[in-house]
Amino acid sequence: MSQQITRLGLVSALHQEQAGLIEAMQGKQTVTRGMRDYVCGSLWGIETVCVLSRIGKVAAAATVATLIERFGVSHIVFTGVAGAVDSDVQIGDIVVADALVQHDIDATPLFPRHEVPLLGQSHFATDVHLTEMLAGAANDFLGHDLDASVPAQDRDRFRLSSPRVYRGLIASGDQFIHTAQRHRELKAAFPGLLAVEMEGAAVAQVCFEFGMPFSVIRTISDGANEASPHDFMQFIDGVAARYAFGTVKRLCAAR
Repeated sequence: MSQQITRLGLVSALHQEQAGLIEAMQGKQTVTRGMRDYVCGSLWGIETVCVLSRIGKVAAAATVATLIERFGVSHIVFTGVAGAVDSDVQIGDIVVADALVQHDIDATPLFPRHEVPLLGQSHFATDVHLTEMLAGAANDFLGHDLDASVPAQDRDRFRLSSPRVYRGLIASGDQFIHTAQRHRELKAAFPGLLAVEMEGAAVAQVCFEFGMPFSVIRTISDGANEASPHDFMQFIDGVAARYAFGTVKRLCAAR
């Protein structure tokens, strides 16, 4: 079990998810490292460092390593969006990762497919205590804050009637998954897979190597297939950013 949160590293790949959180910060100071702005301050009583990683595994890994080495965070939470792979998971649902895997790593025949060379494993577990807190915060947000946080027109547009929180496996890779064939391949490779995105498993590997408690939360924005919504940016602005803000606020209150 992880220790108490004393300094939270809060990371996202999209600036919309960071904007409201940074605006809510008290005592903000910005430090620039590696072409990224690390905004330090207090969020609802917790010392926090907010940073935009940008998209992809390398970008996420570099950002998280800097958070650990330069800013001395005690825990890391990565927010963002993902495509659903499991048929039960719908747009507007939330997936909180119990474990993450890189679906595009393949060093065969030297190492088993999907295994990270020299680490001897493919799946990286999130911190149990932090993940339970984060899933609880997400459930509280959906149960109590959704209607007040997400405009009615966006709830209607994206059919957010009864969104749910799921926990399980998330896969990451430097690919935007949008075809039925790739969808089927991933389900075959990882039968318990819930969602796919482009950063989380890189964050997981870095945190594993540094012994850093972390968790990854994703709002489902599409079905990782040809039917992905055309108004993706509207979903980010109207739904995902509000989910991230409300869930982090709940997390800080429950620490």
